[in-house]
Parts: sequence; structure tokens; C-alpha cells
Amino acid sequence: MPNPNSLYGPLDPAPDAGYEDAPPRMGFFTDTSVCIGCKACEVACKEWNGVPESGLDLLGMSYDNTGALTANSWRHVAFIEQPRSAGHAASPADVLGAPVDAGLARPVDAGPQFLGMPGAQPPGRGTGVEERTDFRWLMMSDVCKHCTHAACLDVCPTGSLFRTEFGTVVVQEDICNGCGYCISACPYGVIDQRKDDGRAWKCTLCYDRLGAGMTPACAQACPTESIQYGPLDDLRERAAARVATLHDRGVPEARLYGHDPNDGVGGDGAFFLLLDEPEVYGLPPDPVVTTRDLPKMWKRAGLAALAMAAATVAAFVGGSS
Repeated sequence: MPNPNSLYGPLDPAPDAGYEDAPPRMGFFTDTSVCIGCKACEVACKEWNGVPESGLDLLGMSYDNTGALTANSWRHVAFIEQPRSAGHAASPADVLGAPVDAGLARPVDAGPQFLGMPGAQPPGRGTGVEERTDFRWLMMSDVCKHCTHAACLDVCPTGSLFRTEFGTVVVQEDICNGCGYCISACPYGVIDQRKDDGRAWKCTLCYDRLGAGMTPACAQACPTESIQYGPLDDLRERAAARVATLHDRGVPEARLYGHDPNDGVGGDGAFFLLLDEPEVYGLPPDPVVTTRDLPKMWKRAGLAALAMAAATVAAFVGGSS
């Protein structure tokens, strides 16, 4: 069966973009099960790429004080707090079925949670994981997905966005005119405009480092190897093995997100291992490249224009006779 995405995007990004003898497609695999929320990736990204600091923005709702991916935050370490009740771990239905406080996966009516006095043992060792009553923290370092079918490339009028020989998507800020089309085109809401100049900015997957054979700054700085960098095919194999390991260890909710080449964006160059539903992390459950229907739309618009032209000619011819 042919790939349904082949009509609206490349299947092998770099060769389809015109690169001959392109190197293997490179990408990120982010294993959220070992993320400790240290934000070393955020700092390393800012330092290497000269991304302006965002100020001390205390959001007052979480230890996550970055809030989201922005023009000044190309990596965002999200903290998702999920309360647990005795004998019952918060499920996606529990979280998503209740009012949510400021975008966090925490029901508003949960109220203050007493986490108990510090003990000498890790939480749950004495009672078992089923009887834990504390919070579960899900942590995830989010980033641009470097889609196979990148709508931002389709809509950019200046060529500011381009596909690299590594299959990644990069913004050339020096020729960005600030139109903002790429922002609305991104199905993940990744791209953002910088307020002081209006241009678009996002992760480049450290394109300058890749050309020198170096690891991207965020992956280099990650102390737990939650962020892994390498050839995308190798990362997918590694990720599948990691999911199988977690399932064997009694973590059935472990799943991959953005790894499937047959999904609505042709697979992501930066994909994730999640421990809950994508919506809990603020990710769309079934992303689709926003320019998918453009060929049909233009075809229908062209037919409508021809019909109007024919009707106009017929009216003039009929009136003259």
C-alpha cells in the first residue's frame, strides 16, 4: 500500500531537497523516563546559540519557569505534576477529564497535597507503588520536531527556512521578513517570533555543530542521556528496545511519539518516549502537516475561477446577441 503522505511531502528529506550523497538523516530521541528536569539542555542551548535570556519568570504554578517553546527558549523542560490517590495512579482519563490549572495536568480541585515527612527510603519502597499517595512528576525536554513533511518550509515566502543535508529544518534569520506564516503552519506550535525584531526563531539542531561532526549542545550537556543524538534509523531501533525494556519492567504506559514514518507529518526528526498520553505533555495526539490539503484547495479554486470566467463569457456573448 503506498504511503498516504507521499502526495504532500518528501519521503527522504535531504535527497528530495536536492542533496546528492547526503549523509544519514540525523535527529533526537528524547527518553522522558530518565529526564530529571535539571534544565542543563536549556542552558547549553542558550549558551551555544546565543539565545537571549528570558528573565526570571516565576510562573507560580510549577517548577517549570520556562513555560513553553518560544523564540528565546528553543528547548523547554516541562514539569507535569500528576497527583496520585491511595491505591490509584492518576490515569490520562483522570487528568484530562477534570479542569486543568494553567495548562498543567493537575485537576484544579485536587487541593494542597501533603507529601509526608522525608524518609530514609525512596517513595513507595515500604508500601509498594500501588499505595503511593504523592505526586508523580513527568518531565520532558521538548524541542522542534524537524518534521519529514514540514509545513513551515511550504509556506515560507523568502526561503528563510530550508532543509539541511542532515534532514533537519533551519531558519536563516538574516532573510526572515517576519511574515509569521510558518508560525501558524506548524502543527506543534514550535516556531515563535522575537518581540523586538519580529523574526522567527527555533531549534536548528545545532546545524553548525553537525557540520563539524559535533553533538548538539543539548544532547552533549544532558547528564542522564535523556536526549540522544544520532542517525534517525539507529535512534528508532534504540527507542523500540527501550520501550520493550520498560514494558518488561512493569511500565505498560511507555510509548513512542513522533517515530512513525506513516503518521500525519511523515515522522519526526525529533521524537519522544512518553509515559502518558501525548495530550498530558501538551502535544497533539495526531499531528498532520497543515499544508496537506493545499493541492486540492488550489485545484478547487482553479475550477471555481474557470467556472466564473466561463459564466462571464457566456453572459457577454448572450447579451451581445
